[in-house]
Amino acid sequence: MKQPSLFDYLLLIFLALIWASAFFNIKIATYSFGPITIAFLRVFFGAIPVLLLCYYKKIKVEAFSKDWHWFAMIGFINLVAPFYLIAYGVQSVQSNLAAILMSTTPLSSTVLGHFYTKNEKFNFVKTIGILIGFSGILYLFSDNILINENNILSALLILLGSTCYVIGGVLTLRISKKKNENVTGSILIWAVIILIPIVSFAEQPWNINPRLDSTISVMYLGLVSTGIAWLLRFKILVKNGLIFQSQVSYLIPIFGTILGYVFLKELVTLKLFISLIAVCIGIYIVREAGYKKSTSVVRKP
Repeated sequence: MKQPSLFDYLLLIFLALIWASAFFNIKIATYSFGPITIAFLRVFFGAIPVLLLCYYKKIKVEAFSKDWHWFAMIGFINLVAPFYLIAYGVQSVQSNLAAILMSTTPLSSTVLGHFYTKNEKFNFVKTIGILIGFSGILYLFSDNILINENNILSALLILLGSTCYVIGGVLTLRISKKKNENVTGSILIWAVIILIPIVSFAEQPWNINPRLDSTISVMYLGLVSTGIAWLLRFKILVKNGLIFQSQVSYLIPIFGTILGYVFLKELVTLKLFISLIAVCIGIYIVREAGYKKSTSVVRKP
């Protein structure tokens, strides 16, 4: 991989802004829509740009091939479950809090990767990074201003949503030889299929008279934060590699906290700020440990 250009860094920042903006938009969407409806509309609108790209590039989408059960399982674990859990949790916690809780995904993936992959084993540095990052989350749960007995379950459900992303990522390794566009399009199709009967029975969204801001937010979540963000991520991944793209993890909780304050006037407490710093430091240490390991492997004669 060649040295990233200024434009590459700008794209990375733009991707982080898109993903970070999802949290306050989920909050706005909850003003009118239930969490299942938000999850459904998000995958429905998110599928549009991805499937259009597959059509344009003449990539076959294998949603109903012999591997359909993998696509369905990943669609549920990697899209349906976390989208629902985050939307449910954000109803009673601040969006900036959700952004920080969700930023633990790289830390959780390192823990899970140690047990389920061959190349992601713990070392001393990674362990330190994981401990610092999760200590920040534990410290955040001691903030009685933001997390209390009325919303602690919601905060835990958002953490569970983060874990779903990690499990979904591990399962995706089962079909890693397939084109990324095919995999993403297929799991989005199955997420829509899974959610149609659930949303129809549980929330009946056709009876909703939504606010304009909620409607705009839920369309943004699907088209931009899900569909276009994935396409942008894939562009960065192909051009600059996984290590460069993974740096977005540091920016999302920072931007999420800033955007929550700017658009929703959300409270930023000292404990939240300290937790944010701890999580970012933890992610940085884990990423750097993984980077040094990968470069040392490449340099071996």
